[in-house]
Amino acid sequence: MKYKLSYFLFLIVLLSSCKDENQKRLSDNQKNAEKREVVFSKIKKGWVFNDTPINTATEGSVTTWNELRLFLAELAQKPKKSIEAFQEKSAAISKKAMALNDNVPAEFNKPQIKSRIATLITKVRLLDLFIHLDNIPAEKVVQLVAEINLELISLERQMDKIVTKNKIPLEQGESELMKMMDTARAIPNLKIDPNLPRVE
Repeated sequence: MKYKLSYFLFLIVLLSSCKDENQKRLSDNQKNAEKREVVFSKIKKGWVFNDTPINTATEGSVTTWNELRLFLAELAQKPKKSIEAFQEKSAAISKKAMALNDNVPAEFNKPQIKSRIATLITKVRLLDLFIHLDNIPAEKVVQLVAEINLELISLERQMDKIVTKNKIPLEQGESELMKMMDTARAIPNLKIDPNLPRVE
């Protein structure tokens, strides 16, 4: 009889502790859901990209540079349903940003453009990283969206400078001067063997 009573008390204690854990788990789930809703609303509000070209150079390059056009089209589509939709969108944007280095038009295949593309890719990858964290820092995600917009503007302005510079006609003899200054065309320095006889 003693054992039955002790088993019964043990069973009651076990069931009550399980009930407390379930209650605690439910309250934690509720808090997490509320926190994710706040993060979702902040990200949704701050997810605004400059997806339209700001100058004629970019508009012209969008027609010939397929990767840039696809990247801007991906930025134009804003997810609306959930955090997971934003995570999927950031992964897609990151993939499109990585492709920007492919097939760069010859006119823009310059170090100034390449460096801006590299910076843009870094910012997009950071956005993808932060939005996939367990505890998403919403402020950092919104800040990265603003930084990506600044990098896009910088890239477009540099493209405009290159187009403007290419429109300036060369002066007479300038092309020959440019060829002479080209170090790739220079005669390589030959090492002279000190044992060879010299004419002085």
